[in-house]
Amino acid sequence: MQISYEDFEKVEIRVGKVIKVEEFSKARKPAYKLWIDFGDLGIKKSSAQITKLYNPHDIVNQFILAVTNFPPRQIADFMSEVLVLGVVLDDGEVALIQPDRDVPLGKRIL
Repeated sequence: MQISYEDFEKVEIRVGKVIKVEEFSKARKPAYKLWIDFGDLGIKKSSAQITKLYNPHDIVNQFILAVTNFPPRQIADFMSEVLVLGVVLDDGEVALIQPDRDVPLGKRIL
């Protein structure tokens, strides 16, 4: 199904920096709780199923891309406010999508 460019413009994908990571033991599938700094948008939380490819200490201070205008979603006892974007690999693991250089936090992707 094709969408229009106007449809794509409705999705806000922004650059953030992971500032805190915790194991998410109450999630059904292995996941981390992430706190992400989006500059002027503030700090947002997300749950991410990236435990196979990333250790918590390795992703702190890493840039990520996330959809920031979805409604918050309750996952167990944690409110996920943004959707972190990644590439789903053949084995089901997720590789994060990241800018290849330092960029201002909160900037929108088009």
